Amino acid sequence: ENNFVQKVDTVQEEWLNFGVDDYSSESDVIIIPSALDFVSQDEMLTPLGRLDKYAASENIFNRQMVARSLLDTLKEVSDDERDCIAVLERVSRLADDSEPTVRAELMEQVPHIAMFCQENRPSIPYAFSKYLLPIVVRYLADQNNQVRKTSQAALLVLLEQELIERYDVEAKVCPVLVELTAPDSNDDVKTEAVAIMCKMASMVGKDITERLILPRFCEMCCDCRMFHVRKVCAANFGDICSVVGQQATEEMLLPRFFQLCSDNVWGVRKACAECFMAVSCATSQEVRRTKLSTLFINLISDPSRWVRQAAFQSLGPFISTFANPSSSGQFFKEEECKNTEDRNLAEEHSNERIVATEDIPTHDVQSQTELPLVADESDFAETLENDKEESNFMLVHSLPETMFHCTSSSESCQEAANKNEQSFDCCSIAVLPAPAPSSQEKPLSDQELYNSFNFWRTPLPKIDIDLELQETAETLDSETQEGEQEVVASASSNVTMATRKELEEMIENLEPHIDDPDVKAQVEVLSAALRASSLDPQEETTAGIGKSVDSQNELSIKDHLKSALRYIHNDSDFSTNSSFSPEEEKKSKIQDIVPQALLDQYLSMTDPSRAQTVDTEIAKHCAYSLPGVALTLGRQNWHCLKDTYETLASDMQWKVRRTLAFSIHELAVILGDQLTAGDLVPVFNGFLKDLDEVRIGVLKHLHDFLKLLHPDKRREYLYQLQEFLVTDNSRNWRFRAELAEQLILLLDLYSARDIYDYLRPIALSLCADKVSSVRWISFKLVSEMVKKLYSAPPPTFVVDLMNELVETFCRCQKWSGRQTFAFICQTIIEDDCLPMDQFAEHLLPHLLLLASDRVPNVRVLLAKTLRQTLLEKEYFLTCVSAHQEAVEQTIVALQMDNDNDVKYFASIHPASTKIADDAMSTASSTY
Repeated sequence: ENNFVQKVDTVQEEWLNFGVDDYSSESDVIIIPSALDFVSQDEMLTPLGRLDKYAASENIFNRQMVARSLLDTLKEVSDDERDCIAVLERVSRLADDSEPTVRAELMEQVPHIAMFCQENRPSIPYAFSKYLLPIVVRYLADQNNQVRKTSQAALLVLLEQELIERYDVEAKVCPVLVELTAPDSNDDVKTEAVAIMCKMASMVGKDITERLILPRFCEMCCDCRMFHVRKVCAANFGDICSVVGQQATEEMLLPRFFQLCSDNVWGVRKACAECFMAVSCATSQEVRRTKLSTLFINLISDPSRWVRQAAFQSLGPFISTFANPSSSGQFFKEEECKNTEDRNLAEEHSNERIVATEDIPTHDVQSQTELPLVADESDFAETLENDKEESNFMLVHSLPETMFHCTSSSESCQEAANKNEQSFDCCSIAVLPAPAPSSQEKPLSDQELYNSFNFWRTPLPKIDIDLELQETAETLDSETQEGEQEVVASASSNVTMATRKELEEMIENLEPHIDDPDVKAQVEVLSAALRASSLDPQEETTAGIGKSVDSQNELSIKDHLKSALRYIHNDSDFSTNSSFSPEEEKKSKIQDIVPQALLDQYLSMTDPSRAQTVDTEIAKHCAYSLPGVALTLGRQNWHCLKDTYETLASDMQWKVRRTLAFSIHELAVILGDQLTAGDLVPVFNGFLKDLDEVRIGVLKHLHDFLKLLHPDKRREYLYQLQEFLVTDNSRNWRFRAELAEQLILLLDLYSARDIYDYLRPIALSLCADKVSSVRWISFKLVSEMVKKLYSAPPPTFVVDLMNELVETFCRCQKWSGRQTFAFICQTIIEDDCLPMDQFAEHLLPHLLLLASDRVPNVRVLLAKTLRQTLLEKEYFLTCVSAHQEAVEQTIVALQMDNDNDVKYFASIHPASTKIADDAMSTASSTY
């Protein structure tokens, strides 16, 4: 017997070692191992026993399983603090495993174990800090790459979940990371440690970052041996700046950033360009304008194409950091700006002028002429000198003491101003009160009215006028009012030979480029100015009909002189550059919000040569950031971006146009109603006829854009909504679904008549769509349309619509049409779109007729609608009427239906009553 017992013990021991069956040598009894016996042996062990057993196994897979089951083991022994501590001690021993896959598996479980310890702190106090955190920190320097990566990810998760105490971060984590970034550290470990330091900065806060991380980060930025380290620092520079704040950024980080931007490795410079916006956000406006803008220009002109590509992609976001926070509020209607109390004095004057010029009805000439903008010109000039927004009134600033009056009707001046690129500034002058014309003055001819001298280019904000020439203009003013005939002689005699010589030199320099239409127009302007400055008063006398010179000629001479003065005394370096190219013409559009060099580079992103030398998708990046740049510059500087926007809107790449289509509604809010109507509506109309990929951008924000337009302009788009039903690909059902969504929103923008005439046919067409998802949204559209028409007079619209629903769907030959009618009725009832008495009168009788429909699916939906929706309404619960009796009789009939599903839904009251559930239950029959 003893021998038999020994044999049995031996066999069981071999079973545990995955052995084979054995038998006794002293008997013929064969012992066959059972799986149940094996499991029972394992289950007889305690959780700690099983942990010890498999942790000591030589099988790598068993040790991996131990690491995976640590959390389950902890949960089993969580009631006993000593057992929990014992498990964590075994975790520490398992961390010394020689197999990297076991260590990596253990590290993946550490965040889960830490979370469990956090939730059970009373039972396991300080368990994570004592047992787990040292393992995580030690693995940061592990020889195996997979283990290091896993420990880095675990550390970031622990910091993000705030599972590491602040003291532990300072005492255990940061010192190790600083040590790993020492000069003699392993290159790979150093690079990874720098990345971890940068990523954890935002999690540990400003104080720890400044004291423990920032000094070593600055050292790593100057690492001369490893460009990988510098590249990591450059890529995360913006994150560090955003954490430490403006002072530390400007004092400690900016010098290092300048070094990185001029690094000899293009990858480092590229990383700097990519984080430029974040760095800019952490600096002051002065540093941003004086230092960072120059630095960014260097990156844009970098020898490496990849650096230039990254810089141009960051150009728009960088420009957006120049926005003034004090004026970030946007008003779509200019009248709203006028009523804002917290605007400064200069802004108040600016907004009042905008409203005055934009809100004048063009047909009322008399009211425009008599509109008093300012009581006294001298006071107004003084106010303008103190105005911070000088760019709004550049023409007024250019000649503050010689402001001229438009002697023609204000309506004509308004038309002339609209022909100019800077119609805003010209309109501001065109509506100034004009002196009453004398009876001797002749009306201006069309040629003189649209003289290019008045509207040939953008006026500059500051023009230094020679005293002698200014006195000439003042003399002309005084002599014009007195009507003296010696004005012309005085003007020509006071214009110096130096002035004429400069004009002649300009014309001579421009003549080689006369083929350019813009240059030709400039030559004509200068030639006219030269003729005006050299007129002979005797010739004028003989050429006159009754006088030597009339007041109109005097005004013409004044304008010529002023235009010539603008040519000679400007800020565009005309005197140093003999050629006047279209590029310089663009630079004349000066604004003081963004450094002009940055804006010029942004505007050049639409140049076709940029696509060849920088990035083929550079135009798309320009389009993507354009709303942010427009918001930064403000609507007063929209003229700087208008040409660029129109170029992008006509770009050959549909991705560029698609980007603009998705953001045109945001740009409309920035620009206001006047600029939107003039500049964005034509682009919007073009997008409506574009590819589906572009049209979807317009369609998704159709309501957002149309609500910004004037009601009359908005009504014009009613005729084009039908075109959205036609797509390039008929399978593009999401396009029609989006149309239905937008039509629901558009109901609030149009009258009952417009809804019935234009939106109703589209809605009924969508209700019969081939795709069920389109139909579900269309049911909601029709129900909202019924609600809108019922609340708006006259009531005939809603009655006609309900009658059409009956004719189109309820009496449809196809069973899907009759089912659609039931769905629409169900939606109308659920959303309370009609009073129940109106529903019972117009739609309920036709709905009940579906009880005899030959298709079971229709009867099933009818049963659901009556049971789950209609009978829940108070009208049918409290009021005894013929309609209620008809409904009850129909339900009784449905309960005796031949179809089991119909009887089921007519007999019971399921918990779910939503139309979406009906859609799911009938999905197989409604696609």
